[in-house]
Amino acid sequence: QVQLVESGGGLVQAGGSLRLSCAASTSVLSIRTMTWYRQAPGKQRELVAWITGGGNTNYADSVKGRFTISRDNAKNTVYLQMNSLKPGDTAVYYCNVGVPGSPLWPWGQGTQVTVSS
Repeated sequence: QVQLVESGGGLVQAGGSLRLSCAASTSVLSIRTMTWYRQAPGKQRELVAWITGGGNTNYADSVKGRFTISRDNAKNTVYLQMNSLKPGDTAVYYCNVGVPGSPLWPWGQGTQVTVSS
């Protein structure tokens, strides 16, 4: 059964850092694009960052220069290093397999990130 498990969220002050992890139940990460999304209360889920099977990375303008996506294929895990966090980054963060806007797997439970001012 395919499954994604996000972890690493928490409460942090503005300017702080967090590192999110997304573990997949199968070894799909090495060949597929992986994408991080987030959903703030009352808002639609939005794209944050994605990494291709070849390791190319892309970011939403709102996080460019502050967030870094990476992957460890041996561990079937994708990471999102978040620095210089802002209150506007507060959301539940999700990952999924597939190019942005085309999630292929069932959504995991997400991980809550709360940034206080």
